[in-house]
Amino acid sequence: MRYIIIGAGAIGATIGGRLAEAGSEVVLVARGAHAAALAADGLRLTTADGPRVHRLPVVTGPAELGGLRPDDVLLLAVKTQDAIAALDTWGAAEVAGGGTAAQRLPVLCAQNGVESERLALRRFARVYGVCVWLPATFTEPGAVSALCAPLTGILHLGLAAGGADARARRISADLERAGFGAPVVTDVMRWKYAKLLGNLGNAVQAATGPEPDPAKAALVLRARREGREALLAAGIPYASDAEEAEARDGKVRQPDAVRGGSSWQSLYRGTGTIEADYLNGEVCLLGRLHGVPTPVNETLRHAANIFAREGLPPGSMSIADLTALADEAAART
Repeated sequence: MRYIIIGAGAIGATIGGRLAEAGSEVVLVARGAHAAALAADGLRLTTADGPRVHRLPVVTGPAELGGLRPDDVLLLAVKTQDAIAALDTWGAAEVAGGGTAAQRLPVLCAQNGVESERLALRRFARVYGVCVWLPATFTEPGAVSALCAPLTGILHLGLAAGGADARARRISADLERAGFGAPVVTDVMRWKYAKLLGNLGNAVQAATGPEPDPAKAALVLRARREGREALLAAGIPYASDAEEAEARDGKVRQPDAVRGGSSWQSLYRGTGTIEADYLNGEVCLLGRLHGVPTPVNETLRHAANIFAREGLPPGSMSIADLTALADEAAART
């Protein structure tokens, strides 16, 4: 199998680099300054084992590959707000022997949130969900670090519509040879909804900074409480805290000196977009559909989008001000 990593950022480049180290064939898909740096200087990947450089094929789109192969696996690692464009571009690409990628090739959705699988299922016949537990940092073109040990990360995977198959088990074997835990599960979306709850604090970190603070923890707790209430009202199951702890404890120890998470990094790089609509916004959507107030998540979604749209630096808002906005929104509910 050849792995085509669509979105070679923090998550995609780490998975791609580790797969290449283990002997898998890998192509990185990137754009702009990051694509140029990867092509010119290679992927500078730092893990708990230290830094190294991987010189892998780099493309900006399917045309540069000269056609896709029947054994290709598409791993989608762009942020969810960029998923439709990526799925449409790669889904229409022709595969040797006939048909398109959307008709013939598997796509793995390795993103935060739960929307990409739904977007992919509208277009692709073979869609897999990947629940990503992989703290990684991408703040400069061409360089990514993922410092967890002894495993680089945990990647639960299975069919997005439920179930598992032989292909998922083959992909799992490749990922485990590459230094990941990769459990094949029949309920991958249940794991992804649990991860969604964990990501509801991303906007707090992006707006107020990654430094620990009891007031930040309190606001995140309120957002997650709303999330659980919305999932309960919608009848959506999610993995328990105990299940998540059992899957990770002793397997992915995260060093203390890790920079901010994915939303913080988006603001730091000045991308102009952020994934809050598909994290906090998912809770808001469920709340509106099922009559559950979600003022904290709406406040966080709104604040994160302002930061991204106006190019504000991450961490430039006080937690007191952000909490006051959430309190005002709650009072209006």
